[in-house]
Amino acid sequence: MSAEIRKIEVNGTDIDVIYEKSSYIPSVFIKFVFKDSGNITTKLGLAKFSASLLNEGTLSDGSYGFANKLEAKAISLHSVTGYETFNIEIEALKEHFEYGILQLQRLLKEPNYSDKSMEKIKKLSIAKIEKNKNNFDVVASQNLNRLIFKDSVMEYPSIGTKESIENISLDDVKGYINSHLGYDNLIVVIGGDISFDDATKYIKMVVSNLPKSQTTKVKPIELQKPKERFNFVINSDTKQSYIYFASKFNLKYSDKNQYKAYVASHILGASGFGSRMMEELRVKRGLTYGAYAYFMSLKFTNYFLGHLSTKIESQKEALDVVQNVVDNFVDNGVTQEELDSAKRYILGSEPLKNESLSQRLNSTFHNFYYDRGLDYNKEKLRDIENLTLDELNSFIKSHKEIKDITFSIVTTQK
Repeated sequence: MSAEIRKIEVNGTDIDVIYEKSSYIPSVFIKFVFKDSGNITTKLGLAKFSASLLNEGTLSDGSYGFANKLEAKAISLHSVTGYETFNIEIEALKEHFEYGILQLQRLLKEPNYSDKSMEKIKKLSIAKIEKNKNNFDVVASQNLNRLIFKDSVMEYPSIGTKESIENISLDDVKGYINSHLGYDNLIVVIGGDISFDDATKYIKMVVSNLPKSQTTKVKPIELQKPKERFNFVINSDTKQSYIYFASKFNLKYSDKNQYKAYVASHILGASGFGSRMMEELRVKRGLTYGAYAYFMSLKFTNYFLGHLSTKIESQKEALDVVQNVVDNFVDNGVTQEELDSAKRYILGSEPLKNESLSQRLNSTFHNFYYDRGLDYNKEKLRDIENLTLDELNSFIKSHKEIKDITFSIVTTQK
């Protein structure tokens, strides 16, 4: 059966549950999604830090003891954060799923709130931040964010900075978990070899003991336009030029024309070989091994984003080619051959992205979360199949804003 939306009442609040019954494999997958609780909703680095702490197990078992209990029954239980959401996932064989739920109950009742776990996470987080200083892709990407998201939390990496990590206290983590992981800001995704009655029982075992949240709705973040189109980070250690670029893209996440953006993105730079970016930069000129560009449509922001690396001496030419490709794409649109090729690939490959249970459930969740309807995937493929060249080119030409590109370049010279 396909996934469906149901509701469960907990403490007088209706919780949306995305449920799919699937008995092909005797396993169960569940994800607790806490809205307005991700990396951009709180103190810099705190959400990701708190997820890391929950991954350290319970106070009584400790990290290794808790992990060994799960591993003995082949249970996956972990916490992760996105920009807007905090997620806890469990995947287990049907016979061990209840045990996994019981362990999650214990985890939420007694997280590993200890100085030892705090010190461990701080050391690992700061080590990663220091390591990223020598990852020039990360440097270029973070510098681009500092330019286009200036004066917002998106200006900084989601892991935080060395200073923000050092300033996170145990009380900060407790306060975040107690105020953000609430029963009233929750969406549950569950499926597998499990009845909805059993799903309801297990969900209530976890959710009934959660507090009421104290979150605020995520606010939109507008892209900024820096005074200078080109921003250089000079580093003598790099042997290549790392180029990241972005521009505004004025299309809301729930807009009916998202399927056109998907096809346009595929042709321009999201599909790898065969895309305009790869054809012009690699195939024709040999300037790079890979070049990618695509549209980002999130609830709080949307923009055009791309990246590549090239030889230092080819830097200027590569920058010119990127700008020319985007300009030509917007001004002249695409060809019938490009549209037909994109249709063949998308219509053939998209169904394969929803083969597994977790793929289908996550896809359904995203459609629900982004207000697109549960049948959006079918509608998208139908709309793409019927899309005409004139319709696509009219859409592309209406988004001239993507031509106004900001570049972030890590290099040895300007």
